[in-house]
This record gives sequence, structure tokens and C-alpha cells, in this order.
Amino acid sequence: MPRPRPLKPSALRRRVARSSLRFRHTAQLEDLDEVLGQPRATEALDFGIAIDQPGFNLFAYGPAETGLRQVVRRALDAHAQGRPVPDDWVYVFNFDDAHKPLAITLPPGQGSAFRGDMEQLVETLGNTIPAAFDSEEYRARVSAFEDEVKAVQQAALKEIEERARAQHIALINTPVGMGFAPVKGDEVISPEVFAKLPAAERARITKQIEALQEDLQNAMRELPRLVQGARDKLRDLDREVTAFAVGHLMEALCAKYAELEPVVAHLRRVQQDVIENAALFRPMPKGEDAAHMPADGRAAAAQAIGRYRVNLLVDNSRCQGAPVVYEPDPNYQNLVGRVEHQAEMGTLVADFSLVKPGALHRANGGYLIIDARGLLTRPHAWEGLKEALRSGEIRIESLGQIFSMVSTVSLEPEAIPVRVKVVLFGEPMLYFLLRQHDPDFAELFKVAADFDDRMPRNPDTSLLYARFIATQARAARLRPLSRDAVALVIEESARMTDDSERLSTLTREIADLLAEADHWAGRREARLIEVDDMRTALAARLRRTDRIPERMREQIERGTVLIETGGAKAGQINGLAVMQLGGFAFGKPSRISARVRMGRGQVIDIEREVKLGGATHSKGVLILSNFLAARFATDEPLSLAASLVFEQSYGGVDGDSASSTELYALLSALSEVPIAQGIAVTGSVNQFGEVQAIGGANEKIEGFFDLCQARGLTGGQGVLIPAANVKHLMLREDIVEAAAAGQFRVWPVAHVDEGIELLTGVAAGKANRDGVYPEGSINRLVVERLRDFAEKRRKAGKGTNNANGKAKDDD
Repeated sequence: MPRPRPLKPSALRRRVARSSLRFRHTAQLEDLDEVLGQPRATEALDFGIAIDQPGFNLFAYGPAETGLRQVVRRALDAHAQGRPVPDDWVYVFNFDDAHKPLAITLPPGQGSAFRGDMEQLVETLGNTIPAAFDSEEYRARVSAFEDEVKAVQQAALKEIEERARAQHIALINTPVGMGFAPVKGDEVISPEVFAKLPAAERARITKQIEALQEDLQNAMRELPRLVQGARDKLRDLDREVTAFAVGHLMEALCAKYAELEPVVAHLRRVQQDVIENAALFRPMPKGEDAAHMPADGRAAAAQAIGRYRVNLLVDNSRCQGAPVVYEPDPNYQNLVGRVEHQAEMGTLVADFSLVKPGALHRANGGYLIIDARGLLTRPHAWEGLKEALRSGEIRIESLGQIFSMVSTVSLEPEAIPVRVKVVLFGEPMLYFLLRQHDPDFAELFKVAADFDDRMPRNPDTSLLYARFIATQARAARLRPLSRDAVALVIEESARMTDDSERLSTLTREIADLLAEADHWAGRREARLIEVDDMRTALAARLRRTDRIPERMREQIERGTVLIETGGAKAGQINGLAVMQLGGFAFGKPSRISARVRMGRGQVIDIEREVKLGGATHSKGVLILSNFLAARFATDEPLSLAASLVFEQSYGGVDGDSASSTELYALLSALSEVPIAQGIAVTGSVNQFGEVQAIGGANEKIEGFFDLCQARGLTGGQGVLIPAANVKHLMLREDIVEAAAAGQFRVWPVAHVDEGIELLTGVAAGKANRDGVYPEGSINRLVVERLRDFAEKRRKAGKGTNNANGKAKDDD
């Protein structure tokens, strides 16, 4: 088997062919008017937006860095332009039940006009009605009613007074009211004189006075009836005057809104209520009467007049097409609306004018965009949205009412029909959790738009990416980028995906990188962002996040963590792992050691034994154990006891990317052939010894290179990676330069036999037809060592048999 050759520098980082970028700087490129690298998602968006059926709401999911909200917003804005503008909605006073305001819909733009007309009406009534009641005709008719009552009252009193005078009795006013007293001549007889009269005379006079008193009382009893009759006539007069004053105003409004039956019906109710309550528009008392009028009376009058106004809930007068609404704080009340309260005389009150719209009202007839995470973390917001979508109407209720937490009487605004397309966006986990655990979700959100974090890389997509970079730079008012700077951004985009054949669609990451490079270009007072500015930005970004990796390298350099990068040792190898801290990943070298002895075919994973190893890591160890048994123990039991451990590992270990590394350590320990410590290894292995692809290849190589560089590159150092990972390589430029100078190498391996040859310098050896490996090969040395273990084990078993007098089952 020929040994793999180290990769050429060109294979370590796939460069952008400058010939494919046919421009000098991005100012020469047109804006990209399509979504970058998301054909599947945009097709789903177009379908979900266009289909007009219940339940076909959308959930757009993918990494947040792909700019989900912006992409969704642009798609909705484009579709909304061709849609009709939805109607306006207003709430008006319910004259039958003040606690249940009525909802009225009007054509777009007429809601604002209706509100203005009602404001003008109230103002006009405040002038017209007082003027009508201040007319000479009205005052004359009122005076006539008063005179009529006075005349009837005076006539009744005069008739009684004349009868009394004929009987020599006078009608007099006393401190307690009107009364009668006997007279003599023109003088009233005093009580003393009256007492001296003969008894018969006194009895006659008293009887006459009692009769007159009864007639006076009967006349006074008729007075309230006369006054009430006068009041009824006055009230009828007030209605007549008010109806005349407001009639032409209301007729004009009814004619204006004749085609809107609910509006006309409300105007008729307003007209009738104004006629019945004209006193609300009458001037306030003046002078002492005004001082004695309570403040709450004046407030009540003002509040009562307010019921003729209109609460404009949704105003679409400025819309061009259907509304597109993004709700940044999707709590329950911001979605379905709320009823506000205001303090009056120490009491919280509410009326129809305090009903406020929610996002569902504003988006009604159009589109509503909501962040799924924000929605799900607000109490009852998700349930409130589902209820509105299920019922097809928006019902405004406070959470206190829903959960019966308050007992006060509140408003119950009439529900408003809703027809809205809701678009949720968020990470994939939220979509799949809702799909799995919420039975309503599949009925209400039938369309999923799956946004990818990567796109294919080829000359065409590279040019599209350059236009995207130009668009981002112009949108953020950054300097144009030179062609070389664009090429470096494209290469860094591929590095973000850990794949030389893919580009990242995480637009936020790219936008941040452009902004940082623009900063450094500004420091130079340059017109363009050059490739050196981009390199400076990348170096500064790495510097800001490199403290922990640097601290780990220091521990290795100072001998605190034992890792060798030179010489050779048996049963010891350098493995590579990736650590993730926030959005920063870096490679971490680790020493892996293997010890072997005679045993019963066990390979002990020390990490698993102490519960530091994850399930995937344990799986990798079991796989390599089975590879050993299948290759080297086909004819007899595997008489091996081996232990594997990540030295100086104090945290958890998971993943199977070190399984080939551990296998190399075992083969070295068994063959007693040392492994070159200047070579680190990564890759998983299957039961056939084939080396499989792993993740984080770039970070692992770079982590080991940084350690070797810190100690001094010798030319014999490098990394073994699975051959399947070659297409993923997008290494840093300094590693490519070191490889070109012969100071560092990267070898691709497809099988453990290739890897063990590179690590030891000894041929792995291929078995002949009889299953015999060549003399001196690694596999031959392993076979011989295992046979030695088996022989010793058999001898130990015979000794046990002789001592105990019976055979021991070794299987």
C-alpha cells in the first residue's frame, strides 16, 4: 500500500479565481435583488404568501444570522403591493349597553373622515344648540309656559281669596306658608281678640277657615301637576328646538355615509340621544350657580358628550396595498389589543375611547410578522394568537378577565373579524418542538420555509456573492471593496462553513466583517477596502477572542500540560478536539495514551469508566475494539487487556473523532513501535478500519499548527485527517505558507493502515492468502504480541486447572 502524500498547498485553501471576478471594485457591481442562496426557502415563502386558504400561515426557520426577519419582510412587502387596501375599523358608543362598544368597518380612509366628521359635529352642536335655546322665539315660548302656570296658580288663589273675603276672612302669608285669619274691617283680628269672641262665633269662624284651608290645600295639590305639565311642554319644546337645530347636520352626515348602513344607524342613534340630552350642550350656569355646581357634574357632562365621538382603531388611509406589520414585543395585549383606564375622582374608569388596537388589528387584511421565541415566552400570547386564528375574530380581553383575577366591571368591545397571514420566524428547534407537541400548530401553520446556512460554491455563485457584498456595503454606507478584498471575503465565507465547496449565508457575520474592514480602511483614509484591511480585521477579530486558546498553549509550552511535538513514543499519540466558546471555535491538542497487557479481550475506556465520556465516544471505542478482534483474533480469543485515556482531561469527552487516534495508539502499544509525536491525528474509524470524516477539521489543524509554531516548526510536523475531509479544508493563510515552505504537512488517509505507516514509518503490512502478514510489519508485530498474550494466558489457565483439579472456561 503506497503511503499517502501530503496535500499540496493549493488543496489546503481553495482560492477564488480572480478571473471569475470581472470587476475592479464593488462600486461597479449592481445590487443583488434576490435572496442569497435560499431557493427552497423563497419558493416556500412565495407559496405560503400567495395561497389564500385558512391555516396556511408560515413558519420561517433557520439560523438567526441569515437575516430571517429582513428576508421575510422583503418578500411580504413585494406581495403586499398588489393586494387591496383593507377596511378601516372604528369603535363607537353603544347606546343600549355602554359596556359593550360597537365595531364598525368603513372603506380605507373613511374611518379617519368619519372620526373628523363626528369631532366637527360635536363642536358644531356646542355652538348650534346653545344658539337655538338663546333665541327670542324660544325664550318667548318658555315665558308663555311660565306665565300660563302662574296664571292658573294665581286664578286659583284669587278665587279662594275672594271667597274668604266674602266671609270676612283674609288669606295671609306666614313663616310656615299661606294661611287664613278672621278680619274686622281692614284689620286682622289678633288671637287675644279672637279668644274673647262668643264661643258660637269662634266655632263658626273656625269652621269657615277649615273649609277654606281645605280648598287651598286642594289648589296647592294641583300645582305640581300644573308644573309637571309645563315641564313636559318645555321638554317637548326642547326636543323640537334641538331636533330643528341638529336635523340638517345629521341629514348631511347620513347622506354622506348613505352606503354604509351601520354608520347611518349609528348616526340616527346619536341624533336621538342628542335630542334627548340637549342639556349637555347648554351653557354652564354662571355666577353663584356655577360656583355651587360640583366638579364631577361638569366632568360627567364632558364625558357624556364624548360618547358622540369616534375611536378610530385602524386607519389604513396611508396604506398602499395590504399592511405588513412586525410586532417587536408580541405580548398578549400588543397582539389582541387592550382597554386602558384613567383615574377620575380616585376611581379607575374606562370607556370605548380607551380601547387600543393590537398588532392583529393593524395587520388585519395583510401580514403579521412575529419572532417565535418572543411570542412563546410571553404569558398567554401564543394561546391568544391561536384563538384569534381559530375563531377568525379578535376579542379584546385583559389577562385579568381571562384568568378571573379581577372582579371589576370592564368593557367588552365587540369582536372584530380577522383575516391575516401570520409569519413566525425562529430557530429550527422551535418549529420542530411546536410541530411535535402542539396539536394546533399543524392546523394553523401549514407552510414551513427552511432557510439554509450555506450555499454551493462555484464561479456563478461567487459572482452572486460579490454582488451581495456590494449590496451590503452600500446599504451600510461602507467604502467599496477591491476585487482582492472581495475574494478574501468569499474565502472567509467558505471557512465559516468548514467546507471549501460551500459558502455561508449567514449575512450578519459577513456584514460585521465588512464593517470592521471599513473601520481599518478609514484609519488609512483610503477610498477602497483593500485586502490588507480585510486581513487586519480578521487578525483583530481573532485577537479579541484568542485569550483562552493562548492560555492553553502557554500551559503546554510551560510543561504544565504534557504534549510533545517532537520525537517518537510507543502507545502515545496527539489527538485533536474542538472547543466551542460562544461563537468562537478552536482546536485543542490532547495526549492520548494506550497501555496493553494480557487479558480477556477488554479495551477499557477510562473516560467512560469515570463517567467523563459521552455515548458517542464510547461507541467509537467499542468500534475500534471490534476492528481489533475481527482482524487479529479470528482463530483464537483476543487475549488482550488494554486501557485508553485522554491524559490530563478534566472535563467531558464526547464524539468519535478520536477513535482512529485511539486505534493508532493501541496498535503502537501492541507492536511496540513508536509513533512520531510531531504528527497529530483526527478521524473516526469503522469496523473495517476505514477512516471516516469528522467535523472541525480546520480548527483542529490550526490548533496543532499554533502549538508547533510556538515551539518552532521543524519540517517534520503535521496532521493526519480523513481523506473525506480534504474538501472541507479552508485553512489560514499562514498554514498554507508554512506548507509551501515544507515546514508543516497535512496528510489525507482513508484507512488505518495508511495512517499507522505515516505515524511510525513502518509498513502496516498486507496479509497474504494464508492470512500471514509480512515480517516486521506493524500488523505482523501486533499478531505476534497477541499470540504471545494468548500463549501466556493458556499457560496460566493450565496452571489454574492443575491447582484446582478442573478446567476453567476461558470464554
